[in-house]
Amino acid sequence: MSESLQTGGQQPGVKIIPWYRLISIRQFLFWIFIFAITHYFMRGADHFLTMTKEALGKYFTLRWVLIAHITAGGGALILGPLQFWNRFRIRFTKLHRWIGVGYLLAILVSSVCAVILSYTTAYAVNWAYAFSLQVWVSVWIISTVIAYWAALKKKFVLHQEWMTRSYIVSVAFIVSGLTLKYLLWIGFGTFEAISPSLFWMGWSVPLFVYQVVLGMKAKK
Repeated sequence: MSESLQTGGQQPGVKIIPWYRLISIRQFLFWIFIFAITHYFMRGADHFLTMTKEALGKYFTLRWVLIAHITAGGGALILGPLQFWNRFRIRFTKLHRWIGVGYLLAILVSSVCAVILSYTTAYAVNWAYAFSLQVWVSVWIISTVIAYWAALKKKFVLHQEWMTRSYIVSVAFIVSGLTLKYLLWIGFGTFEAISPSLFWMGWSVPLFVYQVVLGMKAKK
């Protein structure tokens, strides 16, 4: 390679890539896109911040669990892309690790809260809705834990693959939520009828596509 990234001082014959070249324009635009859809989605939950029974409805008794779930989930979505930028990761190894810990903690908080909600308020919708959320959050937790375990074992290729799966499941929360809003807006069906199927598809289809991509790369 003509350029190398270092975490320390410059060595003879080694060129340090300037900070403004650590992230490509495409990567930066992707981060902006994630930030924008996360902000838009979370704006839809602004009414929950009034913390009144009228605004929170069935979530009133678990209002702090709901707020923690939404806030930590948003944090995970914003931190996630930083984990996939190779130049940034190599040059700022320690920062990469701390961002990874932040991502892990954000998912831990959000997923634990999601488990609580899926076993309580979700049943107010129907059994299928609650079960779809329970499976979804289980996949989220397991994929993130495996990614963290792989990093501890220094199995970095495996770590990257499972981090990708973890983030796919993270983004699926936003994509499924926005898709559900659109389908309800056009009168495609009721929330109770379409949300369970949509939530299954939201994470399972992207994970399947990613697995196909990995399989195709392995054959090359």
